[in-house]
Amino acid sequence: MMTRLKILTALAFFPILLAGCFNMPTPTSEIVGSYSSGLRYNQYSCSKLSVELDSLARRENQLVVAQEQRVKSSQFQAFLLGFGQGDGVVASELANVRGEKEAVRKAIAGKKDCLSEAKK
Repeated sequence: MMTRLKILTALAFFPILLAGCFNMPTPTSEIVGSYSSGLRYNQYSCSKLSVELDSLARRENQLVVAQEQRVKSSQFQAFLLGFGQGDGVVASELANVRGEKEAVRKAIAGKKDCLSEAKK
């Protein structure tokens, strides 16, 4: 009788524990860059590409902090209510910025004069 009660109690609480995993935001380490065409960077000079890369790096850092804050607050919400906040605009913008950074890096790598300037 006691074993049956323990099993029923465990079965009753299992969905509640499982529900805490629903709609949790993606950790920043798992957000990969979305595809971004590098065609618009073909006309940029090396100095403009460097400035663009620095700007994208700063924006990425801001978005990483915002997404990590969302993960923390969502974990707290999941603990209290049983569900998280999910990914918002920050996660998709972070993926876009990471894709743009990759496109700028490829544009820099494709320009021979940029590589020679970096070595000086």
